[in-house]
Amino acid sequence: MNATPPIDALGLAAGALTTIAFVPQIVRIVRLRHADDLSWWTFGTFALGVALWLVYGLRLDAMPIIVANIVTLGLALVILILKGWYRNGGHASPPPARDPRR
Repeated sequence: MNATPPIDALGLAAGALTTIAFVPQIVRIVRLRHADDLSWWTFGTFALGVALWLVYGLRLDAMPIIVANIVTLGLALVILILKGWYRNGGHASPPPARDPRR
């Protein structure tokens, strides 16, 4: 088994950090049940750019670029889907009532 070259480890670390940055946004959208403050144009353009980075990484056979952009594209698409879902009413139910004893 080949060890991961240091430069690939650096790329994987960078990709992991920039990718997980979208998780709090997804959590926020789900918690608030809306994404009106997010721009379709911005996230659509971003998703297209990430898809192109993925193609670039595939052409170079650069695993850090491939892995990071597959996950990032998935997260960006989740954000776009949630934005559309909640914009169209979705199946969002009201938040659960708080227990007054807490």
